[in-house]
Amino acid sequence: MKIALAALTALVIANTAMPAAMAADINTDPPRNGNVTLKSVGAGALSLIVWPGIGQAVNEQKGEKVLTHALVGLFPPFRFWSGYDALMDRNGGYWDGKI
Repeated sequence: MKIALAALTALVIANTAMPAAMAADINTDPPRNGNVTLKSVGAGALSLIVWPGIGQAVNEQKGEKVLTHALVGLFPPFRFWSGYDALMDRNGGYWDGKI
């Protein structure tokens, strides 16, 4: 029984791994940093302190990105990522340019 469970666990782990060649095709819009300005510092602070997504709206990002940041901001650790994203005034990004 223990051997079967160990084999099943190894099989599941092996199937969840993604080859690097496949991972390269996922991100078609790599993030590009803008300039850190007074506006982006304020946007980062708003996104960190008030609510994720506000900073992206201040930085005039696409509506999809603002909405995604606002919804995923329900998870507290995402505030730090969103604040950094607004501070660096990043364009594009992962998950079709939304994060």
